[in-house]
Amino acid sequence: MKIVYQAANLIDAHLVRHALEAGEIPVFLQGEALTGGMGELPLFGAILVCVPDVIWPQAKEIVDALPLNQPVEPLADDDAAPDSSQGWLPA
Repeated sequence: MKIVYQAANLIDAHLVRHALEAGEIPVFLQGEALTGGMGELPLFGAILVCVPDVIWPQAKEIVDALPLNQPVEPLADDDAAPDSSQGWLPA
């Protein structure tokens, strides 16, 4: 197994996992059970997304194409949420 991504948190790890599994790549999350640990364990970066060695190049391409760790751009004024006069209300 080779590490294809070191996740900042559990959500990132599962996003990468699902993207890889959608590409029919088997995935193992190393350290997933340690996220609630105390003591000397790091709070972030403890989850490693691993794939088989022979599929690593293909998996790396998929991970590199994901929009991870990118800043979220604010909505422009014309992209604002519609008001209730359009017939529906947000949940």
